[in-house]
Amino acid sequence: MKDTLALILGGGQGKRMYPLTIERAKPAVSVAGKYRLIDITLSNCINSDIRRVFVITQFLSASLHRHINATYHFDTFSDGFVEILAAEQTPQRESWYQGTADAVRESLRHVLRYRSDAIVILSGDHLYRMDYQEMVRRHLHRNADITLAVQPVSRADAPRMGLLRADGRGSVLEFIEKPQDPDVLERFRAPTEMMAACGMTDGEPRYLASMGIYVFRPQVLADTLADPTRLDFGREVIPAALGTYRVQAFPFTGHWEDIGTIRSFFDAHMKLVQPDPPFPLYEPGWPIYTHARNLPPARVIESDIRNSLLAEGANVLGADIEDSIIGVRSVVRRGTHLRQVVMTGADYYEGEEPMHHLEAAPDDAPRMGIGHGCSLTRVIVDKNCRIGDNVIITAKPDDAEFEGSCWWVRDGITVIPKGTVIPSGTRI
Repeated sequence: MKDTLALILGGGQGKRMYPLTIERAKPAVSVAGKYRLIDITLSNCINSDIRRVFVITQFLSASLHRHINATYHFDTFSDGFVEILAAEQTPQRESWYQGTADAVRESLRHVLRYRSDAIVILSGDHLYRMDYQEMVRRHLHRNADITLAVQPVSRADAPRMGLLRADGRGSVLEFIEKPQDPDVLERFRAPTEMMAACGMTDGEPRYLASMGIYVFRPQVLADTLADPTRLDFGREVIPAALGTYRVQAFPFTGHWEDIGTIRSFFDAHMKLVQPDPPFPLYEPGWPIYTHARNLPPARVIESDIRNSLLAEGANVLGADIEDSIIGVRSVVRRGTHLRQVVMTGADYYEGEEPMHHLEAAPDDAPRMGIGHGCSLTRVIVDKNCRIGDNVIITAKPDDAEFEGSCWWVRDGITVIPKGTVIPSGTRI
């Protein structure tokens, strides 16, 4: 949409995703062995015909910057762009961003130089497909000042979410974070007529959970951010706007996940390998874009592979793989068994290390990928790892938390950080 701008929040430290965020911001984390999380939101923008996009970054942003700069280019006859707004110190401010609203407030002087009817504020770490045009059209048609995307959730999920109370026409009346009181929950039940309009007529109680996706009139955005003590949209800006501005709810009933923890990251990938995944990677007319690679097709030799995804450039040689993701340029060697393993792949093939990857492995290190005779269960293997022969990594209890010398267990999932070397014969 020509008169719509998008602002994508590039994420903070991503502590709950550690150690996948040792060297990168959360939106730069790999997804499905070939994408980055930021690709999901940027693809939604492009497919929604929103071609003027700002990405606000701050923490460990180099990897994210490289990916965006190498991937998202519009032709010279278009006014489209994907522009990075890195955190910067100014004569008026020397501190870093303190929250989502604070980051947008400090970036507004760049954004408001462009004429727009609406500004869409998005997160760079969610997994979903949404046509933002529908939300913007609803926003303009209802003459709203602010529109919030909401997902109807069950009674069981409601206490974990930020909830909105709305009337039958979608006007937001109240907002509350993670309510536990049954009487409060009852007051926040979604209107029956709104749920019927969404096709939810089963009679089950539903609640409107905020998705962290907002549409603002530009001047309203500037006005609501004028108070520098308001640091976060969900906790401060939106509640303060109720009663002063026209705030609308936009129900979204498609699949949506917040990839905020190691467990949610792992579970989202296990859903991708199901026969009928809730978030299919291919949908006609709505592709997911990412960095183009000139890689050969995946090669599978004398292997047994079930319910798995193999990205381009992968080599699987005499292995047994089930319910797993095998990322770009991954190598899995003979006699190895993988169960529920997420390999994010490699940035280069063995012997092709570019100049910015000169943290070279020792001369006696295993080759890139996973060696012979290994057995890995419920493991995330980050990029550029070298796992030797006969390495055994067993499944851990769901609540296990542990930090080893070169590996972590988070939420019961074993994580091998980027560039790790694991010697042959290791047992974890």
